[in-house]
Amino acid sequence: MAEEKKKKRKRGKCAIYVNGNLVGFHQDGAGLVGRIREKRRTNELNYEINVFFNERANEIYINTDAGRVRKPYVVVEAGKSRLTPEISKKLQAGQLSWEHLIKMGVIEYLDAEEEENSYIALSEAELTPEHTHLEGVPSAIFGVTSSVLPYPEHNSGPRITMACSMAKQSLGVYANNFTQRFDTRAYIMYYPQQPILQTDAYRVLNMDKKSAGQNFVVAITSYKGYNMGDGVVMNRSAIDRGLGRVMMFKTYEAEERLYPGGQKDKIEIPGPDTVGFRGEDAYKHLDEDGIVHPESRVEGKTVLVGKTSPPRFLEEISVFGVVEEKKRESSLSLKPGEKGVIDSVMVTEAPSGNRLVKIRVRSPKVPEIGDKFASRHGQKGVMGLVLPQEDMPFTKDGIVPDLILNPHAIPSRMTAGHLLETLGAKAGSMEGKIVDGTAFTGNTEEDYVKILKERGMDEYGEEWLYDGITGKRIGVKLFIGPIYYQRLHHLVSNKMHARSRGPVQLLTLQPTEGRAREGGLRFGEMERDCLIGYGASMVVRERLLEESDKTRQYVCQECGMLAHHDMVKNKNVCSLCGSNDVVPIEMSYGFKLLLGEIRSLFIFPRIILKDKA
Repeated sequence: MAEEKKKKRKRGKCAIYVNGNLVGFHQDGAGLVGRIREKRRTNELNYEINVFFNERANEIYINTDAGRVRKPYVVVEAGKSRLTPEISKKLQAGQLSWEHLIKMGVIEYLDAEEEENSYIALSEAELTPEHTHLEGVPSAIFGVTSSVLPYPEHNSGPRITMACSMAKQSLGVYANNFTQRFDTRAYIMYYPQQPILQTDAYRVLNMDKKSAGQNFVVAITSYKGYNMGDGVVMNRSAIDRGLGRVMMFKTYEAEERLYPGGQKDKIEIPGPDTVGFRGEDAYKHLDEDGIVHPESRVEGKTVLVGKTSPPRFLEEISVFGVVEEKKRESSLSLKPGEKGVIDSVMVTEAPSGNRLVKIRVRSPKVPEIGDKFASRHGQKGVMGLVLPQEDMPFTKDGIVPDLILNPHAIPSRMTAGHLLETLGAKAGSMEGKIVDGTAFTGNTEEDYVKILKERGMDEYGEEWLYDGITGKRIGVKLFIGPIYYQRLHHLVSNKMHARSRGPVQLLTLQPTEGRAREGGLRFGEMERDCLIGYGASMVVRERLLEESDKTRQYVCQECGMLAHHDMVKNKNVCSLCGSNDVVPIEMSYGFKLLLGEIRSLFIFPRIILKDKA
């Protein structure tokens, strides 16, 4: 029965769909698909057309719509590639271009559906008469970011994902004209290096001109618990020599805004009669024009641009009844907790036509405990100890590692690529050559083993190290070698935050939120549950009331309504029932606010008071 159905289906007409729409039927589906492909290869049909023959359903799908992901392959006929040695020579000589190869039918683009009809070989050595296409560059299956990573085929999938997202966070040279730019925030590495082990994509994209890391000498061992988990130990002397050091550029801007009524801000040094005058000392770095002088050393709350604004109301009556216009102080100042040197000042015109001042502040960011580093294999780590060079372990040749990585970070993450890069970079540094770590086609472990053997070194990159403190040889050989490390955007100096007292929100009277606004540290629901679990009731009270929005409110004992203090009669009165039986109660201002919101819904909440038993 099944065979009969199959024969009927073969004899039946083949449905043809163009971009999902049924357009007709054809007697010979396989023959039609073959002819369409041949016409596409001879340039009679547009190369952007893709055709897929679903033999089981006896249907043809022709796709010409936009947005399809398509990949180029070399066409194979009778087990031989159409990309012959003669064509390759002409291509290298510049006589042929990529467009020529497409028009000649040597290269064709397949989409996800047409790939189902294809049998693709990874290399010419694998070609058989059954193959239809040949992979041009195997590493091209990766995107731009992941193809820059070395040996991704040796790492687990999640680690490649992490390595990609961290490559975007790395600090290096983001643009060659950074001195002319006024970006909101930018980082430039002092001594960026290109990696010893590179990929084809890295070279094609000219990433060596915009490097974002340095070659660290890394030893894989534990060090007294300071690199537990993902922690790393770093060499203080290497940091002093400029390892991982970056410069942060931050741009501040001030504009002379125009207000309705023709009034305007003015960039100047505010006078003592200005409302909100900050004192002479606050404006000490400003020039006569009210703008800070380049190369001035500034720190938190220093005024960068002196600015005065017109009053909020057009006329303000002074003490003696004289109408006068008082200016408001609205200067631009450095954010609290920041410091640096004024790198550059630009006075220009905003799109609105008003005067605009942009000020770039630079501040060096030296690696410190808490800063984040990562290799190109998703092996991220936070600096846990900065150790003087004389205390670091060293090899018989006197090589001291820049970074010590914990061995436990390798096996469970399955990042064999990390070890292979170290081995390859070690072999490359011995040869004085850039090494190829391109996915699927790069140098192999055997290549590196051979080089290291020839140089009289341990073939697997292990060496005897000596303890820098005792001078004794460490009991086992340690894996050590150079590997490309990146310093990531997560700098502890940009995140460090604490406060005792400070600004509060206008509505709830609770501390403001966030580091930029000098906010309080959030004590959340789970922290509260922890204290309740310990029975630390006074700590709960202190955190959630005393240090937050404690307020004193009068409550009527008769009706349970919030009362008030009558300043004229100098007594406490209930505003609902007029009773004088009012007592002061300590509560959270947020709770007082909640009671008011409940009343706005026409619900009357009563506070019933009792004496403590």
